[in-house]
Amino acid sequence: MHTIARLSAEEFESSVKELADLLVDAVDDGASVGFLAPFGHEAAAAWWRAQAPAVADGTHMVWACRDGGRIGGTISLVLAAKPNARHRAEIVKLMVHRDARGRGLSRALLATAERAALAAGVDLLMLDTETGSTAEHVYLTGGWTRYGIVPGYAASPDGALSDCSFFFKRLTADSA
Repeated sequence: MHTIARLSAEEFESSVKELADLLVDAVDDGASVGFLAPFGHEAAAAWWRAQAPAVADGTHMVWACRDGGRIGGTISLVLAAKPNARHRAEIVKLMVHRDARGRGLSRALLATAERAALAAGVDLLMLDTETGSTAEHVYLTGGWTRYGIVPGYAASPDGALSDCSFFFKRLTADSA
């Protein structure tokens, strides 16, 4: 049984090692989440620690899915900083550990972030993902609208340039 909970600033700080383990697993598995291989735990932990100020001020919300006592998945919601963009946010770092896949965790994490966004007054979500990836399938079948593909947008962990699909989703009480 899994439980999904938003991490407080203190919980986030104490979860950095597990979040780093998850990020390393994603990169090792070839996920295009912003990092190149080889990617070690120290670099992953440093990236997560750099998010701590935004987690503390509430502009970067992080949820962890605990499965069997360890973090098996995570998702983040980053609120827009510009005054004219307070109605939108970005979904970032939706990751599920290889050992926890196939149980609906991605969809459960995504639904959690969508509900939280709506509760925070956000009605437009944005995200990007590697074209043709499993993640893209999750968004395409989850009510998200792909509004474009940019060829060679980002390098996958092996350094090869990959196309990237950009998505948005309008939130309503019924959709979240």
